[in-house]
Amino acid sequence: MIVMGFEGDSAGDASVEAISAELAAGRLGGVMYLKKNVASLEAVAAMNAEFRAASPDLPPFITIDQEGGAVERLTKDVGFTEIPNAATIAARDTPEEAEAIYGDMAKGIAAQGFTVNFGPVADLNTNPNNQVIAKFGRAYGANPATVIDYDRAFIEGHHKAGLATALKHFPGHGSSTADSHEGFVDITKTWSPDELKPYQELISEGVVDMVMVGHLYHADYADDDGQTPSSLSARWIDGVLRTDLGYDGVVISDDLEMGAIRDHFTLEQTVIEGVKAGMDILLFSNTGYQRPTLSSEVLDILVKEAEADPAFAGRIEQSYNRIVALKQRLE
Repeated sequence: MIVMGFEGDSAGDASVEAISAELAAGRLGGVMYLKKNVASLEAVAAMNAEFRAASPDLPPFITIDQEGGAVERLTKDVGFTEIPNAATIAARDTPEEAEAIYGDMAKGIAAQGFTVNFGPVADLNTNPNNQVIAKFGRAYGANPATVIDYDRAFIEGHHKAGLATALKHFPGHGSSTADSHEGFVDITKTWSPDELKPYQELISEGVVDMVMVGHLYHADYADDDGQTPSSLSARWIDGVLRTDLGYDGVVISDDLEMGAIRDHFTLEQTVIEGVKAGMDILLFSNTGYQRPTLSSEVLDILVKEAEADPAFAGRIEQSYNRIVALKQRLE
């Protein structure tokens, strides 16, 4: 249930060895790469081989953000072929051409030992002044049908290369006027139900491996305290995503060290409320905490709460079953 970022950029680094030990002990379910971890393609492949070897019976999720454009961890600086952002792809290429482009990219990602790419972006480009989506051309367009076609192309290209994907950022970041990396994002006045259409359609087609939930607040979907972001909200995850949209696959949080979470919730609150809301995987970049033992700390919180609350333990078991099913598909 825990996927975590790490320090270091080679298999011999102490932090990489520590993460491998956490994987081997079963205290960690996967790793997340940032650009700082990529010194060369050879070094990445060596680290990923070590991560895989640490947990051979149930391979870890080895994850990366490789959308194209501004959001890339593997770049031309290390010899990886870069591709344009989503807006450029949608304006220039047909969905069939896009699938081929994404398929080639996915083959390159898979060749380095990755198993999950955090994309495609399902956000609608409805706010041209948006500082996290529109500014970087990360959305395929404002029309849900267009976004669906290119999201599908991204997913299918990755599936053919054996990679899982994560549709993001549920319930929709495209209309927002702030950046959840920096702090609390209120979408109450800007969000539209149209932003759910890519999720609804692709879930119904059965092609969604994961849904990544953003840290977005909407007053009409707030939990009892009125200040709950979507990533910690049962109304969004259990209510809208699982019940209304019928999704029963893996749900992963966006980075739980973003300002929208870190500045408002303790680690214990984040972990417990996330799982209670229906989150299967808790994603920590480990950029704020910067300690390889973070996974053990999160695990201790999970175990303590599960021992005290049978319903919470049941949530963990449900998540475990979803995660194992997806990992087995990736073997």
